[in-house]
Amino acid sequence: MAFMKKYLPPILGFFLAYYYYSANEEFRPEMLQGKKVIVTGASKGIGEQMAYHLAKMGAHVVVTARSKETLEKVVSHCLELGAPSAHYIAGSMENMTFAEQFVAQAGKLMGGLDMLILNHITNSPMNLFSGDIHLVRRSMEVNFLSYVVLSVAALPMLKQSDGSIVVVSSMADTAMKAVSGILNIEASPKEECALEIIKGGALRQEEVYYDSAIWTNLLLRNPGRKLLEFLSLRRYSLDKFIKN
Repeated sequence: MAFMKKYLPPILGFFLAYYYYSANEEFRPEMLQGKKVIVTGASKGIGEQMAYHLAKMGAHVVVTARSKETLEKVVSHCLELGAPSAHYIAGSMENMTFAEQFVAQAGKLMGGLDMLILNHITNSPMNLFSGDIHLVRRSMEVNFLSYVVLSVAALPMLKQSDGSIVVVSSMADTAMKAVSGILNIEASPKEECALEIIKGGALRQEEVYYDSAIWTNLLLRNPGRKLLEFLSLRRYSLDKFIKN
């Protein structure tokens, strides 16, 4: 306890200062003008709204999800909002072959890639394991392995454009269940969340939280996480994963 009282305040202060001052560049919508962006999980919710924001900013977009009919409507609206080009490729992220081929097809449609936004997810019941291996496999394939496959497939194009990868995550299905029936918290506005995610990607921020108070709560839960990340990644290089 004495250790925590002595060292936690300065550690917390350091990371708070890092968070608030690390991204000193101001976001401008023209940063996305003409950029080539992939958005997964874009048939509804935050993914759909990100596609619309990008379209308004003049970005080329390729969206994907399982529903062809819904994606057609999203693409049509993107063009109405001013996107110079908008395309969709429907498919399931359970299929790793589709995931890999999707990135290649999207790159051909847009003539390259500047930003890969990974927003898709499959819902999994947060219950004790019941022996359903298929459910575990599906969750791992969609929520983890497809992210790896998509990222690796996109790296050559992103390296060429000095682009970025944006990964969207949520605590709604995990942390919120622990306080179910105790706290009544309204869902975050999807339009605002989508815009903050895009801003973070354009400014190349390491992490973006909506709302920002969540960051402090996570840091208090595990104050050493950022330090461990720094020590692990300081000698890490993506070059060996990218085929020349």
